[in-house]
Amino acid sequence: MRHVPALPKYDKDAVTRRLCSAVHLDDEFARLVREELVADRMTAIGLPLGVNLLALARHGNQAVDRMDTRDARLAWLFVGLWVSVIGALAGIVQGASAAVMSGAAGVLIVIGLAWWLVHRTENQSRQVATDVCYSAGRPLDLAPEIDQETEARLRELKQPNILPYTQSAELSCPFVGSGKKIKETVWQPIDVSRPADAPGGGKLTLIPFDAVDLHTYVAKEMANVAGLEGLRSQNRLYVLGPQVRYLGADVLPDPLSPPLSRIPRPLVKAGLLNPGAGMRTYLSLERVGEGGRAIVSMYLRARLHHPSLSWEVAAYAIPPISGRYHRADYLPRDGFERWWNMVRFATSHTWPALRGAPGRIRRRGSAFNRRARELEKSRKEITKRHALHDYGATGSLRDRVASWDQLGHAERMDSQDFLHRLQQGVLIATERFLKDHHVDTGSFDRAQQVITTQTYNISGDINGPSNFGNNGQIAANYGQQGAQPSGASGGTP
Repeated sequence: MRHVPALPKYDKDAVTRRLCSAVHLDDEFARLVREELVADRMTAIGLPLGVNLLALARHGNQAVDRMDTRDARLAWLFVGLWVSVIGALAGIVQGASAAVMSGAAGVLIVIGLAWWLVHRTENQSRQVATDVCYSAGRPLDLAPEIDQETEARLRELKQPNILPYTQSAELSCPFVGSGKKIKETVWQPIDVSRPADAPGGGKLTLIPFDAVDLHTYVAKEMANVAGLEGLRSQNRLYVLGPQVRYLGADVLPDPLSPPLSRIPRPLVKAGLLNPGAGMRTYLSLERVGEGGRAIVSMYLRARLHHPSLSWEVAAYAIPPISGRYHRADYLPRDGFERWWNMVRFATSHTWPALRGAPGRIRRRGSAFNRRARELEKSRKEITKRHALHDYGATGSLRDRVASWDQLGHAERMDSQDFLHRLQQGVLIATERFLKDHHVDTGSFDRAQQVITTQTYNISGDINGPSNFGNNGQIAANYGQQGAQPSGASGGTP
């Protein structure tokens, strides 16, 4: 084996570190994280897709608590400021110099305390942000725990085998939060009714199999066949949000709470053999790129209706996270530069923070109350009217923080390679499975020639032969099954 120097690499949890760092520097993002992962809810949470959601929830919760504490104190200081101002004005009217001096001193003290509070809070935020981004400790261990029920729910999301998706997603795709759609197709049918030739002449006896057997085999063999280290393969039941209640207590033990993310395996298998109304099982193949920067996913479903077999295939991609979440990289970390930057920050932000504290508290309270009323209304409709509720997830945090402007050449090439390897791996695993079950693969060989013409392009301008271009818009040429007639346009999106 050749020995070469070890080059620096991205941390495997690089994206988790960036996002956990960002919540301490971006109050709006921190509140989004808290609302999505910690707040009371009835809908499912989207897939983690390379992000440790428990670590992110802990840091988001810590960041929001810190800012709420700061604003509560600033609000009291703002009241004290007005008291001091009114006292000084009263002294001017009455000609009492002592009252004027006392009021002016009060104003200076309030401004000084507010400056110190803004400086101290920002210093704490930056310290935690840089620690989680650059220290050797795990992000999960660098923030305090939250309530046990929420922690347990987020831990189960590491490997969810069910994902309810919102009703509106059925019009486009059930794979909510998986990024932009690259391909959606059904591969050429394969005849699986003919037995293979026996070595000594005659025919072999077919070994019966079903879709569960095929999915299980492909899931186990894909990583080795495709040559993709770290490939995550799992059968997952996708359910329309309003249909969740019909699955009973195994999925929804409490109709007034979110559905479970881990369910009994027989239900997952049933989604393959006997799909229900808006309930189907897919084999999810996810490959997180270097450092979690880019993610490609392929969703497969074996359509086995004797005498033929076909694969339903959908491919998706998520680009790196937006530059908005890299702020920690540009903060001075020590010395005079850091000190002076903090002084400038506190000086420029003290008055807006002090003046706006009561309004921010009021708006947050109104938003909290509005959300609570909406949840209460939904729960009353469920308990009193037995109304169906849409428990489906609407997306994923990882998809929301992504930006196609950050997709570089390396990620584009790696993503294309991953998808080609996934496609080839599925074909190889399917062929081996059919041979193991004594199926003649002549029909498979003919179908493979058509299937392998399909392409996965993640580059280029929106007017050129690609599917992702400027601003992440979908363009043309996905490749099609079979040859196109002269003058035909690219494949359908």
